[in-house]
Amino acid sequence: MTNAKTRTKFAERQQLALTAAAVLLSLALGGCAVPRASTSNTVQPLDQAIAQATDALVAQTQALPSFLSKLEPKRTVMVDPMIDVAIGARTETTQLLQKRVTERLGATKDTLEVVPFEGLNFAKATYLLTGTVTRTVGKPGTPVQIKLALTELRTGKVAAQATTVARDDGLDGTPLATDQDNPVLVKDKVVNGYVRTTAMPPGEKADPYYMEHVVVAPAINVAAEAYATGRYADALAQYTAASAMPTGDQLRVLTGVYLSLVKLNRMPEAEAAFGKVVSYGLDSKQLGVKFLFTPGSTVFWPDPAVSGQYGMWLTQVATKATDAKVCMTVVGHTSRTGSQEFNDTLSVQRGSYIRDQLIARSPVLAERTKPDGKGYRENIVGSGTDNAVDALDRRVEFKVNPCS
Repeated sequence: MTNAKTRTKFAERQQLALTAAAVLLSLALGGCAVPRASTSNTVQPLDQAIAQATDALVAQTQALPSFLSKLEPKRTVMVDPMIDVAIGARTETTQLLQKRVTERLGATKDTLEVVPFEGLNFAKATYLLTGTVTRTVGKPGTPVQIKLALTELRTGKVAAQATTVARDDGLDGTPLATDQDNPVLVKDKVVNGYVRTTAMPPGEKADPYYMEHVVVAPAINVAAEAYATGRYADALAQYTAASAMPTGDQLRVLTGVYLSLVKLNRMPEAEAAFGKVVSYGLDSKQLGVKFLFTPGSTVFWPDPAVSGQYGMWLTQVATKATDAKVCMTVVGHTSRTGSQEFNDTLSVQRGSYIRDQLIARSPVLAERTKPDGKGYRENIVGSGTDNAVDALDRRVEFKVNPCS
């Protein structure tokens, strides 16, 4: 009986100690001020800028006194693949950024531990890490801005944010495989929400649209990796699975399905998939398509591997625009090569050419469309390299307008 009472009292004291610790932890958490974002405008070598930004994130998460931090469970981090702000996609540079940040965090395992970017980890991970690279449009070689943010998954609030500036010592802005092959500009509401979240100060809510749709991102990531390694059937299966998720109606998913079907030579299905891409863009009031023209002309690039699908693209744009009864401005763009006057004229000519192609497929669009051109004044990349890096600068945009 005495032993039983002793065990009972010991259990009571243990419970009291645990309760007291929990109270202290709660008070400490409640009393800790929200950390301030770290911003440095000093231009540094890339590795130094990345190290400074990463270390600043870690420092901002150290809110608890050391004796209380031991009571916290292990804090884990998932990384949503980092992107270039201008194109809303991954590049060789953003891939390098992500690798360096992950390695730096890996050296602080006692503080934060990086876990795989998988759907099951959303319920277990502490933070979601996002990162962006921003270049100065039209000024290759100028410093690039790096932004990193940690969002607490439990609360949906940004817990830490850091900004640094790095030298552009030949950084490679080439998009990765799926983003390079992508027929359209993929900056939809999800991507824009990612960018906003990465710039948010600590204590603010992450972009709600992005946080609602991020659960699809691991499947998109797996699909993109399969596509990049030539496993197109696997990529299609993953993109299709992503499209079936409640928040899977995303431009990256729709274009991924289309690209995978093209690689598998399932062209009737690919055409239907591109139609969905067009409908998504028209619903969003803007669709930017990457038509590659022969330099200085309105003639499509002659290589069928490049321009072989353009006729089908135009048919789908004409069909979907007709069905939706929308009015559009067809806006041509050029890369930063040649004089401004020449490119202004050329961009209007390209817009007019694409509009004529649409009218030939659906005459009713003659009354619902008008041409325009922006030369290189609305370049997204602005490198003037006329290759995969600045392909989006040579896009044609279909901007939906009110019908007067």
